[in-house]
Amino acid sequence: MRKALRWLLALTVLIGTLSTAGAATAAEPEATGTTDIKERLLSVPGMSLVEEKPYTGYRFFVLNYTQPVDHRRPSEGTFQQRITVLHKDTARPTVFYTSGYSVSTTPRRSEPTQIVDGNQVSMEYRFFTPSRPDPADWSKLDIWQAASDQHRIFTALKDIYSENWISTGGSKGGMTATYYERFYPRDMDGVVAYVAPNDVVNKEDSAYDRFFAGVGTKECRDRLNGVQREALVRREPLEQKYQAYAAENGYTFDTIGSLDRAYEAVVLDYVWGFWQYSTLADCEQIPADAKNATDEEIWESVDTVSGFSFYTDQGLSPYTPYYYQAGTQLGAPTIHFPHIEKQYVRYGYQPPRNFVPRSIDMEFQPRAMRDVDTWVRGNARHMLFVYGENDPWGSEPFRLGKGARDSYVFTAPGMNHGANVAGLVAQEKAFATARILDWAGVAPSAVRENPAAAKPLATFDAKLDKRGVERQRTLRP
Repeated sequence: MRKALRWLLALTVLIGTLSTAGAATAAEPEATGTTDIKERLLSVPGMSLVEEKPYTGYRFFVLNYTQPVDHRRPSEGTFQQRITVLHKDTARPTVFYTSGYSVSTTPRRSEPTQIVDGNQVSMEYRFFTPSRPDPADWSKLDIWQAASDQHRIFTALKDIYSENWISTGGSKGGMTATYYERFYPRDMDGVVAYVAPNDVVNKEDSAYDRFFAGVGTKECRDRLNGVQREALVRREPLEQKYQAYAAENGYTFDTIGSLDRAYEAVVLDYVWGFWQYSTLADCEQIPADAKNATDEEIWESVDTVSGFSFYTDQGLSPYTPYYYQAGTQLGAPTIHFPHIEKQYVRYGYQPPRNFVPRSIDMEFQPRAMRDVDTWVRGNARHMLFVYGENDPWGSEPFRLGKGARDSYVFTAPGMNHGANVAGLVAQEKAFATARILDWAGVAPSAVRENPAAAKPLATFDAKLDKRGVERQRTLRP
């Protein structure tokens, strides 16, 4: 586990490499007499270059693309949205990736990009800096506007990358890929959504309580529950430590309201955060006898899993766009703590409203997620959802109805919020890989005849295909 977790992220997972012959090769040169790929990209109206970074076998561009603040009224202002392009060959398929948060400016491949040996276009979600309008009209931050950002980027690049497209993302990125498909179902040839929560009814969260009552082993649950409870029992001395920690680092608590609220929020994240990012084997690192542990041991365990810096103003600020969306459309879980006496819990799981500056107005729209859920059940085409068995966010997954076609929901045994196709049982792994290859239009004949033969078209690249889950706070997928 990582020290001082930042409960937020963009799941930097899912990344692989490919090659139709078995090994990744240098980026294909443009045919003699044709325009260089950089010139083609920069010929797109509204596209500008931030920088190009070298990577063997690819061209990697960081770009800005001019987007309307409001796609319904495009004449009423624009902003610069950051995207990246990992270019391999215009004759290969393209994967459209978003984390649902900021975009990495380091070359990375998502797992579908590895599987299909293709190009990758990555989009920074609107209102995450620097892709934020100035001034920021927060009412223009919603799932339709973001889907329209993706649609407009796809439309701008489709003439350059004319082969099949697959959209993907993990966690909030998986949600984003799903919402994009709901609003623009004719754009993509397939969707691979990883660990995407589906909070249809925001006030009904009993599925999460059932998850925590049975996940892992009783021994592990008892260890985690013991540390969490003890951190609240010892609130006074540990808050003194927190006060000193905040003063030393210049942390403030204006948004959440007080150090006391921030302390409890961090502690109540502890059990969720463990299962989101750790495995059953990591329970060995949790104090076995919390009541007899030192204050330092309790502090260290909670800080390692939850991160005491997160609920400070400085920790929350980068994620204001997420909490705004959680409090207006996406929803957020509320769980209970039966192992902790009521006198020790002052605030409970706090709503997203508490993590957004009060100067920003918020109003929840209960029909937004119901609409998406209904659409997926009845209209999903070429959609693959992957969840982790031990990931709390999988408690409320997307499900398919009778109207879905060539769409699937799989669960990776023992995996957490970093679940991917590679972690599925062998038969499902091969089948899912075969469907992705087919949707991308690059399934070899051997795979079309026998899906069990399916595997990524590229060898693993330790830098491009870095595996893992970027830390994100428990109330944020």
